[in-house]
Amino acid sequence: MIKHIVRTRRSADEFPRSEHLAQKIAEVAADPVAVPEETAEMVRNRIIDNAAVSAASVVRRPATVARAQALAHPVSCGGAGVFGVAGGCSPEWAAWANGVAVRELDYHDTFLAAEYSHPGDNIPALVAVGQHLGVSGADLIRGLATAYEIQIDLVRGISLHKHKIDHVAHLGASAAAGLGTMLHLDEQTIYQAVGQAVHLTTATRQSRKGSISSWKAFAPAQAGKVAVEAVDRAMRGEGAPSPIWEGEDGVIAWLLDGPDGFYEVPLPARGEAKRAILDSYTKEHSAEYQSQAPIDLARRLRDRVGDTARIESIVLHTSNHTHVVIGTGSNDPQKFDPNASRETLDHSVMYIFAVALQDGVWHHETSYAPERANRLDTIELWKKISTVEDAEWTERYHDPDPEKRAFGARAVITLTNGEVITDELAVADAHPQGARPFAREQYEAKFSDLAADVIDSAEQERFLSAVAGVADLPAGNLGELNVLVCPSVLDRAPVIPSGIF
Repeated sequence: MIKHIVRTRRSADEFPRSEHLAQKIAEVAADPVAVPEETAEMVRNRIIDNAAVSAASVVRRPATVARAQALAHPVSCGGAGVFGVAGGCSPEWAAWANGVAVRELDYHDTFLAAEYSHPGDNIPALVAVGQHLGVSGADLIRGLATAYEIQIDLVRGISLHKHKIDHVAHLGASAAAGLGTMLHLDEQTIYQAVGQAVHLTTATRQSRKGSISSWKAFAPAQAGKVAVEAVDRAMRGEGAPSPIWEGEDGVIAWLLDGPDGFYEVPLPARGEAKRAILDSYTKEHSAEYQSQAPIDLARRLRDRVGDTARIESIVLHTSNHTHVVIGTGSNDPQKFDPNASRETLDHSVMYIFAVALQDGVWHHETSYAPERANRLDTIELWKKISTVEDAEWTERYHDPDPEKRAFGARAVITLTNGEVITDELAVADAHPQGARPFAREQYEAKFSDLAADVIDSAEQERFLSAVAGVADLPAGNLGELNVLVCPSVLDRAPVIPSGIF
């Protein structure tokens, strides 16, 4: 890996394009280096993971709205599939609909470093364009290896949340780069597409603050849609604001650390294989990633605690990120509101720890049901839980060694009789360093579980077989990655008002 120094440059400075971060990304994307088999295998796993969580969300309102919008944009030739239904539509709209279905339940893969990310958000855009243009399975895998690499490397080096910028600003760049790889575009075209995508996907983090709405699911879908459109324009010869990160009026100067700030972004050297996907991890539970280990910790503590009415207080000692994003350090009263949106509750580690401690299980629907959130004993326990930042946990969160990195917490539970129960868990059970790391068997089990009442068994088997052989799918056959949902299931989708389309 090569660490590139990225900082603001004045317009009057001598700053050749060869030094622009967007150009370095374009070079990585255009590099024809082979994809290692372990990278390709994890790409297949994440395609399965995305389908699993899409099946679970297919009749939820945001997914239904996005699907209706996409199906209003059919095309006369080519076209891309929308999850669950037959037929095709314009690829940017398929990317939009499928991106919402993937993200709605906060249930797919993650990478955490200087910034947060869900790199599986890249998959819908690349699959949609690949289907529309008749791309081969091998080229799809190449493109996704790049998309994961670029997003994860940007997340390693550039913090967005520090300046209240939403993490999808990195997603625009990675999806554009991945599309460039998949379509065998030249460096110039990829450079311009990356610049446009970054320029157009920079938004505030209010989407994940206070009373969180369904836009949390739409935001990455929007970034994927923007990336598709940016690549289309760049292929037609259109340019982008540049240098997008380093310019005097660019992203760093005015949105991030300012004219005096600088970042180190690691990228593969020319000829170096793309392996970043192997550093990411998926979710066993439908909740914000930093609550995955606390859920497993609460389940482990349940028998030791017994009757939760005996609890005087619970303090979760954890990292700065966990404390300020999903803990009491956020200063969001909505995180203690039993009538808050599901999106808000899945960003409240206090709520999540309380329910997991009482129930011993976590479910993507029942754990968030209004009647569950309004249980009086849960509300009482919920209000006794707080988080504190612990410098040691913050240091472990950012440890450069992935095998030592920790995203969990230490729970200190004080009972009414004065007894103190403590335990800690560094990473979730499903994490690569956890008690039960996910491999193909677990990804397929997650898919089978979430698809059980949504997709018939024959279609499930067909899809899993197609994913297993995706590298050998010839050009024009990526439609095999579409999954059809039982029509009776779609009949349960909410009726939505008409819009413009």
